[in-house]
Amino acid sequence: MRLDPFYLIVGHVSELELLVPRGVRLVQLRLKGAGDREIRRQIARARDICAVHGAQLVVNDHWQAAMDLNCGAVHLGQEDMDEADFAALRRKGVAFGLSTHDEAELDRALALDPAYVALGPVWPTLLKKMKWGPQGLDRVRSWKQRAGQVPLVGIGGVTPERLPELFEAGADSAAVVTDIAQAADREARCDLWIEATAPWR
Repeated sequence: MRLDPFYLIVGHVSELELLVPRGVRLVQLRLKGAGDREIRRQIARARDICAVHGAQLVVNDHWQAAMDLNCGAVHLGQEDMDEADFAALRRKGVAFGLSTHDEAELDRALALDPAYVALGPVWPTLLKKMKWGPQGLDRVRSWKQRAGQVPLVGIGGVTPERLPELFEAGADSAAVVTDIAQAADREARCDLWIEATAPWR
């Protein structure tokens, strides 16, 4: 999978439908609290929207549904990795990105030869309560050094103004959730992100 420098994360297919046509090339559908039927409906719809607009869809958590619905990529947290069938994902040709927060998790992730590893939160974030504090740019540099050729995604508290220092520290992509989700004008904010990440595209 190609990792665009702007990695949009949305919580509902309606957000994806609104923003992907604006030029988003990489988007994660992160569904929480929905039943299996609704999850599969949203994933299928997201798959079709991304196919039309040439965007890479990444399905968060729901790896079995993603495989069944012929999606090309999934994102898994550490808990999801315990249950995921990586052999089945590889047979199906499904790329997978993995969340990491400490060195043990990074070692575990890299051993699975992922499409990318994510590190977060880089800065303080309002997204959710985490047992990890802000990782900081020194940790980004360390992660990139250890990850080598494996692309690195920075997530947590990322803003357009922080992009130069995030990429300078070694990140290949910036994952964005609340900065767009909580914007008064999500479409305009998304446009700004696409423009702001252009130098690294």
